[in-house]
Parts: sequence; structure tokens; C-alpha cells
Amino acid sequence: MTTGPLYHGTGPGTITPDGCAVDYYATLKPRGEPELIHGAVPAGARILELGAGTGRVTHGLLALGHEVVAVDESPEMLGHITGATTVVSSIQDLALAEVFDVVLLMSYVIETADDDLRAAFLRTCRRHVADGGSVILQRQPPEWYDTITLTERVAGEGHTVAVTDIQRPGPGLLGLTMKYTLGDRTWTHFYLSKRLEDDFLEESLNAAGLTMAGFLTPDRGWVRAVPA
Repeated sequence: MTTGPLYHGTGPGTITPDGCAVDYYATLKPRGEPELIHGAVPAGARILELGAGTGRVTHGLLALGHEVVAVDESPEMLGHITGATTVVSSIQDLALAEVFDVVLLMSYVIETADDDLRAAFLRTCRRHVADGGSVILQRQPPEWYDTITLTERVAGEGHTVAVTDIQRPGPGLLGLTMKYTLGDRTWTHFYLSKRLEDDFLEESLNAAGLTMAGFLTPDRGWVRAVPA
């Protein structure tokens, strides 16, 4: 169990318990994720999206013919989603009376520095994936932890994204402070994450009744797992 805050955020509008700014997330667009997922799952697959946020990926999956149940602990986030069934719940506490062809856990949520919380996330994935179905996780490739630097980039007109502080409080741990600027609005987000080597991730999956079944991308950032 990691002590100290795992997440916190600042800025205008609602800030979720994990430090995310609802108003900022509502401006973000997909970056090919719906198409990547669509190409890796059966046509018309029924999908459970954990940590769906404002629907940045949800709406693309709906447009590609999938039925989506979108879960988030923030009702303000889910208020931006249309066309999907929405469920207000933390990931670790979710207990729906149904299973799905595909369970998604994206946005690097699996990299939480809290080992117990990660284990709970994976148990939720296993509890809700059908036999013969798959769980798709998104992590940073382990090597990314060695290369991250203080940076600032223009993400669009009037929109900048910056890494303003980097902390390494322990082996495999990385604390990042992000600064997002959009016009005259600015938000910050701190999160503490843990490097997930392939072997460690496989062990974590196994403990939850899952097994690693391959990768969706050459950089190993998108992981497919199946019921053991």
C-alpha cells in the first residue's frame, strides 16, 4: 500500500476524486483508440468501459457499432456521454449482474501506485468479462519511465500540455505534475504511477484470474488479457 496522495488537481470547474478536471476532459478528442479497439474485438461486441470519463472513446465505439456500458465515479464526467448506458461507480466497487464481451481499462488507470487498488481493478475486470471474452488494458510501455522529461507541447490552437515536475519517490514509482492550458483556463494534475514490467503485470493478472494474451500495438502499451 502506497502512503500519501496518489492524485490531486486544481483549476476551474469540477475536479474529480482522482484529480481530473471535467471541463478539460470534455474538450479532448480521441486519438485513434476507438479504431484500435474495434479492430481487436468482434464486430458488435458488447463493451464495458471502466473509467469512461466524458466519453472521449465511448462515442467512437458507439459509432463503430458497439453497445457500451460506461462506468465512472464522477457523475459530472458521465453527464457528457450520450448513447451509452452510464453507471456511477468506482471501478473497484463495481458489481454488475452481467458480463461483457470486452472490458476496457484505459488511460493508464492500471498503473496506479497502490498495489491493492490495482488488484481490485483487475478483479473487477475478471468479474465482468465473459468466458471467451477479453480485457484490454492501456499502460505506458515500461521503457517510457526512463525517458520522460520536463516538456511543453502545443496540442492545438490555444491549447498547451506541459510536464512541469517529475518525482521518483521509490523504485518503479513516478510522480508527474501536468499543466493543461486552454485559452485563459489552466488546470494542473498530479498523479503517482508505477512502472508495470511484463512479468509483474502477468503476475498481477494471474492473481485476478486472468492471463496475458498479447499486445495490440508494437510498443506493448495496449495489453490483451483473457480469463485464465
